[in-house]
Amino acid sequence: MKNVLIVAPAWVGDMVMAQTLFQRLKQGPTQQLSILAPNWTAAVAARMPEVDEIIPANYQHGELALKSRYQLGVSLRDRFDTAIVLPRSMKSALIPFFAKIPRRIGYLGEFRYGVINDCRLLDKKRLPRTVDRFVNLGGEISLALPEIGVPALRVDSKNQSQLAEKHQLRAPILALCPGAEYGPSKQWPAANFAAVAKVAMAAGYQVIALGSAKDKSLIATIQTDAPAVINLAGQTNIVDAIDLLALSDAVLTNDSGLMHIAAAVGANVYAVYGSTTPNMTPPLTKKAMIFQHETLACRPCFKRQCPLRGDARMQCMKHTTPAKVWQAMQEELPCEFS
Repeated sequence: MKNVLIVAPAWVGDMVMAQTLFQRLKQGPTQQLSILAPNWTAAVAARMPEVDEIIPANYQHGELALKSRYQLGVSLRDRFDTAIVLPRSMKSALIPFFAKIPRRIGYLGEFRYGVINDCRLLDKKRLPRTVDRFVNLGGEISLALPEIGVPALRVDSKNQSQLAEKHQLRAPILALCPGAEYGPSKQWPAANFAAVAKVAMAAGYQVIALGSAKDKSLIATIQTDAPAVINLAGQTNIVDAIDLLALSDAVLTNDSGLMHIAAAVGANVYAVYGSTTPNMTPPLTKKAMIFQHETLACRPCFKRQCPLRGDARMQCMKHTTPAKVWQAMQEELPCEFS
């Protein structure tokens, strides 16, 4: 595996977790590591020291774009000896196939025999976490789990200073990440974020809220109860979010891409899980506290929206109260800010 092409995930959190695979490859014989990714995750990969090259592949979810994939594949011929395909769709395996890369590694899925010529059977019991599954593709088939590294994204201190000046930020900072691209079942109620924001501001914190443009209205709802929260949704790109999360003293978040970024820049992470589970996608850091309903029979359901009605609806999220989160944050944060 000297020259490796990675077909990277289209989810921000998965891209962060994939860095552990990149670390494993660079610790071995890999000399050139190229990443095939859409712009929104490529920007995260650009902050990883292991990545030598980023090749844009801006296909929308579900888009086949067969001609475009073929043309891109042809342009990559004779450059790589190995491809590792992290997504499990047929579409994601086409470009390495068209590039005629000799060894194409990936998990069995969507009838990919031949397109993937080094097919691995995914044993979910042996590899319960997404990060385990990624790292496992970086070596020969083995029953022994390889050592898992920790994602570590580079921080641009110059950009960080410019952002702090532009938005008039001062320490201590609490960053809220109330969105979740996957769906509402992963979102702690806006009123709960607002409640924590209010007590944090009373304790001297400046509170910022991060997210995409789609999260503007959600954060505006938080501002209804906590007007002093600074709404940066849609005003920052993903690399700005990396630098702002690194600047923050605490990050209160759902199970989202921003949660994984916060973990990868060394922030104190307080993560609320609903329909998903940290057994599969935990923040990869020792500086994290997780809140979840551990005994609720219906979770994890992994559904985008809660199918239940009445009092049972979203019990996985209602179980975690603002008071419980704030108490934990006071105990865990650095003493000078408590």
